[in-house]
This record gives sequence, structure tokens and C-alpha cells, in this order.
Amino acid sequence: MLKIDHLKKVFPGGENPLKDVCCEINEGEVISIIGPSGTGKSTLLNMINRLEEPTGGTIWFEGEDTCAKGYDLDLLRRRIGMVFQSFNLFAHLTIVENIMLGPVELLGKSRQEAYDTALNLLDSVGLGDRALSYPSELSGGQQQRAAIARTVAMQPKVILFDEPTSALDPTMVGEVLNVIRGLAGQGMTMLIVTHEMRFARDVSTRVFYMDEGVIYEEGTPEQIFDHPAREKTRQFVRNIKVFSWKADEDGYDYMNMMTGLETFAYRQLIPPVLTRRLRSACEELARQICGSRLQADTAADPAVQDPRRERSVSGLEMIVEYMEREAAADIRFIWNGEAFDPLTEGDDLSIKIIHHMAPDLQYTSADNRNCVEGTIRAAVKTGEQETGEKGQRK
Repeated sequence: MLKIDHLKKVFPGGENPLKDVCCEINEGEVISIIGPSGTGKSTLLNMINRLEEPTGGTIWFEGEDTCAKGYDLDLLRRRIGMVFQSFNLFAHLTIVENIMLGPVELLGKSRQEAYDTALNLLDSVGLGDRALSYPSELSGGQQQRAAIARTVAMQPKVILFDEPTSALDPTMVGEVLNVIRGLAGQGMTMLIVTHEMRFARDVSTRVFYMDEGVIYEEGTPEQIFDHPAREKTRQFVRNIKVFSWKADEDGYDYMNMMTGLETFAYRQLIPPVLTRRLRSACEELARQICGSRLQADTAADPAVQDPRRERSVSGLEMIVEYMEREAAADIRFIWNGEAFDPLTEGDDLSIKIIHHMAPDLQYTSADNRNCVEGTIRAAVKTGEQETGEKGQRK
């Protein structure tokens, strides 16, 4: 259906995101395109839809060279739809009018036919009750679902998704991905630039890993995510399952750490029980280690001294690596300063919470370098039994 031969793009300033891209996409395939930022993923989609002019190479769609002089680009864009990061809905039109516009103006459908189709599509994306709303009255996730419905209304043969969830709050990502999953189940041919790796694994027939201006490695989701053949792919796949956070030089930003951790957990679809354990353990560890920065300069009772108050803490870093198959996460807290074991010293309540949420953690110290590390599991072992978060027998 779609064939790309030696595609190249050089921008006027000399930037060369695509050096030699070659691939074939068959009807009904769902291709997820992953890779580091700046490796030409979005540029590739833009050139397939001819929003960018190739510097070299050819793009064949259904046997026709879309780069040939005189090729009908309006026809191409009716056959290859595109969903962008931003929703691009017309603010002065209702949602149903946004969806009707293309079929009426470009496909020549009657307003009644377009209206009926639009209502059916809105029902299919869970927005049947918002047909007469304006874009400003919808959440970001709802607007993106409406944008997808608008694209589908044009009856394209291929849909290109350019990071469709990147502009959304993490709580809205799932609703958009579910709509895309529904399209995949209907056999729609799709190319999806995405940073949602669990989604890419679940929905794709093939995955393209892009780097160095080419499709560096391609294969089934299992091949790319579980058995990548090339070193850069292996490094990328490992890194997407790792969240790291460093304290600012000026102090410990609790909200920044927790927001980043929760976003990571959401994007990796970490089970709720494990997410709660991670959040609680990491919060209490950070409070223990950086306690002096969370306390007032003087205690309410001068006789009560916080053992953390006089310690100097610097270079605090937290690393969390999620292990999906084990339903567990390895965590590591590293910091510079005098020896202080947050698993046994400091606030008693924090110590109890840490031990309850993460009983396998261990503390080590050497040469002014401290480390707490270990594995947090969705279920913890108590004697011979496994218990969940609330201690129920499993």
C-alpha cells in the first residue's frame, strides 16, 4: 500500500533528520514509530502526507509516486488522514460541525448524511452527548477524540498519528489510546509516532525504531521490546522503563519528584498497587534523606532535635526501573553526605512506612557516598504467604 524508497530531508539550515529511509507498509498494518527526540519521526509523517517536501527519494502510495510533478495532493490528503499533537478543531464550530465540514466540502456528501455519520462517529469515541458542544467546552482528551473522529469521517485508507497524546494531561491519555485501539481492531492502516511504549507493544503489528536518520531497526513488538538486535535499540528500550530524578541545587522539589514519578507510572501502566507502594516509599525516603530541607530552621521545642537537621546532603538522585514481567520496580537513592541510614534513623513513622511498602531495601555507605536500593513489589512476602497492599492473602 505504501512504499518509501531512500527518503531524505535536509532543511535550509543544514539539519538532516532523514538520511535514507526505506520501508513498506501493507494494508491493515499498525506501525508504531519510536526513538529519541529529533530523529525525524514527525518529519517522516509530514513527508508521507506531503506537508514537507522531500529532499530526495520517493513515496509510493497504491502504486503512484506521490512526489511526481502534478500529483494531486488534495486527493492524497483525503486518502491519508493525519492526527496531530494539537487538536486543530475550529473554535467557532460545534464538534459535530467540525466533523461534518470535510465530508460536505470535500467528499460532496449531503449535510444530513454527514450529520448522521458524525453522530455515529462521536458515539464510537464516547462523545455522543457532546455533539453540540464547542471545542473550548471539552477537555484535551475529548478534543483529541473529536479530532480522530473528524479524520475517520473522511474515510481515509491510512491514518498518520503524530504523538497524539503528547499534549494531554496523563489522566487523559488512556481515553485517546483506547480510541486508536478500536481503529486497529477494525483493520485501519496506521502509522503512529508515540512515546507510549506499552501501547506500542499492545497495538502494533510492527515497530520502527528510528535513529541516525534511518529506520535503525524494525520488527514485531516482541522483537523490538524484548529481543532488540542492535545496541542503540537495546539502550533505548531499557531507558524508557527507567525514571530518574535529581534534586535541584537549591533544594528538594517534592512536587516535581512526585509528579514525574506518577507520570512515569501512568505511561508505563504500572499496576495501581505497585504505584502506591512506589509513591509512598519514595516520598518517605526523600523526606528522610532531605529532612533538613523540609523542616523549619528551629524546632517548636528546642529540646527536640531532628537528627537530620545538621547533616549536609548534596547530589541526591533517585532512579526507578520498572520490571513489567516481575510486577516490580528496582529503586535506588544516591546522595553525598555523612552516613545516615533512613531505614533505621530519623522519623519513626517514616521508617515504618518504608519497611511496610518496601521491606527489601538496603542501605550502604562508603567514602561520603550513601545509597538505598532494592526492589519494591506489587505483592510482598510475609513468611510463606504473599500479601497485597492491604495484607489480603493471595
